[in-house]
Amino acid sequence: MEVLRLGSRGANVKLVQSLLAKIGYNPGAIDGVFGLQTRQAVIEFQRDNGLVPDGVVGPATWRFFERFLLGYDTYTIRPLDTFYKIAAKYYTTVNAILTANPDLVPTNLQIGQQIIVPYGIDVVFTDIDYTYDIMERDIRGLKARYPFLEVGSVGRSVLGRELYYIRLGTGPTEVFYNGSHHGIEWITTPLLMKFIENYSRAYATGSRIRGYDVRDLFRRSSIYIIPMVNPDGVDIAINGPQPSNPYYQDLLRWNDTGLPFQQVWKANTRGVDLNRNYPASWEEAKAQEPSLGVTGPAPTRYGGPAPLSEPESQALVNFTRQHNFKLVIAYHTQGRVIYWLYQNIRPPRALEIGQIFAASTGYTLSNVPYEAAYAGYKDWFVEQYRRPGYTIEAGIGRNPVPISQFDTIYRENEEVMLLSPIV
Repeated sequence: MEVLRLGSRGANVKLVQSLLAKIGYNPGAIDGVFGLQTRQAVIEFQRDNGLVPDGVVGPATWRFFERFLLGYDTYTIRPLDTFYKIAAKYYTTVNAILTANPDLVPTNLQIGQQIIVPYGIDVVFTDIDYTYDIMERDIRGLKARYPFLEVGSVGRSVLGRELYYIRLGTGPTEVFYNGSHHGIEWITTPLLMKFIENYSRAYATGSRIRGYDVRDLFRRSSIYIIPMVNPDGVDIAINGPQPSNPYYQDLLRWNDTGLPFQQVWKANTRGVDLNRNYPASWEEAKAQEPSLGVTGPAPTRYGGPAPLSEPESQALVNFTRQHNFKLVIAYHTQGRVIYWLYQNIRPPRALEIGQIFAASTGYTLSNVPYEAAYAGYKDWFVEQYRRPGYTIEAGIGRNPVPISQFDTIYRENEEVMLLSPIV
C-alpha cells in the first residue's frame, strides 16, 4: 500500500480518515488531505495499538488498518473464552459471530481454534472515493461476515481486473442490477455495495427493511449485482491515468477536453464508452458520433470499433445469457430520471413497473434523450428479451456526483432494489 504522511493527498488518505473517524479518532475533515489533525489521529491510533507513533501510515500501520477495513479479525480461542466475551472485546454481537461461523458450536469452543470475528463497524464506507481496490476488499469482508453470499467473477476488464458479481438469495425469480458502466459515475458502486451489506445484515438478523421481509425475499428470489462494470475507467476517473497503464500516452491524447480526467472520463481504458458498445442499434449510435464531436477513442460517447468489442460489455452479455432475468436495472448518474423505452418496444408491464419505480424514488419516468438512445445495456436487454429494463440516473447536478449526495441517493433507491423481484 501507498505510504501516507503529512502532505499526502488522494483516495487512500480519505479512506484512512474515514476509518479513523469510525473507530473513535478525530482526523478532521474527510477531504483526502493528510494534514496536522489527521497526523495526530494516526499517532493516537499507533500509540493505542503498540506501534511506533510517528504519524506515518507505513506497512505496519496499514496491517492494523487492513483488519478494520476488511471488517473482521481472525481470532484464536483462548482458555475461558465465550462468545459473549469475544463479542464485547470487538464491540460486536454474538449473532454476528455466529453468522460468520455457521458451523461453529458455541458450547464447544476448542482452545487454539480460529474463528472469524466481525468488528462492530460497517464494511462499506459511503463517504470516500470508491475505488476498485476498496470494492474488492469490501467484497472479501462481506463474504467473510456473511458466508451465505455467492461471490464470483463474470470476466475481466481490459487491464485484467475482475468483474465481480454478488448474488443475494436462492430463489427462482432472478433480477440483475449493475453500476459504474461509466468511470465518473462511480458513486453507483457504493450504492449497490451498501445495499448488499444492508440486505445481508437484515437476512442474518431476521429483520426487515422498509417493512419488507428480507428472509422471505431471499427464499423467493435471486438478486444478482455487478457493482462495477468498468473498473479501469473508475480508476482513471478517481486517480487519473497512471504511467504504469499501457494506454497512458493514449489516454493523455484522447482526453482533449482541456478538463481533468476526474471531471470527464466515462470510457474504459481503451477510450470506449461501454454503454454505447452493445449490439442494439449500434450502427445508429455510430452514426451519431460525428454530430457529437466524436472521431475516435474519447472520454465519452465513442462506441468502439464494433459492437461488443470490449471485454467488459462481452462479459455482461454472456452473464445475462446464462440467466433468466425478469428485469434489469443499470445504474448511472445524474438527473433523477428513469429511462425505460427502447425503439418503442414496450415489454409487458414495463410501463407499470416503471411508474412504481418512479413513485418510489421520486424520479421522473422518461424517454431516452437523443445522445443516449442506442447501444446501451438496457437497450440490448429490452431488444433481446422483450422484458423490462431500466436505466436509472441517480443524483443531481453535474458528474461526478459528489459523495455528499450518497445518503439521499441511497434513500431514494433502496426500495426499488427491494421491489424489483416482487413487482
